[in-house]
Amino acid sequence: MASVIHYTIATEAEKSPDFRRVLWTGEHTQLVIMTIPKDGEIGEEIHEVDQILTFVSGTGKAIIGGSEKAVAQGDLVVVPAGKKHNFLNTGENPLILYTVYGPPEHADGAVHKTKEEADRLEEEGKDEPPTSD
Repeated sequence: MASVIHYTIATEAEKSPDFRRVLWTGEHTQLVIMTIPKDGEIGEEIHEVDQILTFVSGTGKAIIGGSEKAVAQGDLVVVPAGKKHNFLNTGENPLILYTVYGPPEHADGAVHKTKEEADRLEEEGKDEPPTSD
């Protein structure tokens, strides 16, 4: 029997200082925690995968397909595949969240200390999700 994969997700997310950390990658989904610093943002992007973000602490703004919504602890936001989106930290403290991608979006086990590092690795093709072939 397979072992139970278990996280106290808010604790995991809050103890990670990294911009992006992949916690788990499966065949069809991926669990990632993120910390957006004060005045920071994820950056405007479009994924070919669905994304569900749950906010653990901090305050921010979600921009999805041109619509804006304030977000805070306990909020959940869905970003359908193909929608342009960005998330900005509007508060004094880090905006901390976890997100589920379906299918995976990042390299298994990836840790990106900063947004700049994440952007560079993506541009260099070093943050590709696993393939199922």
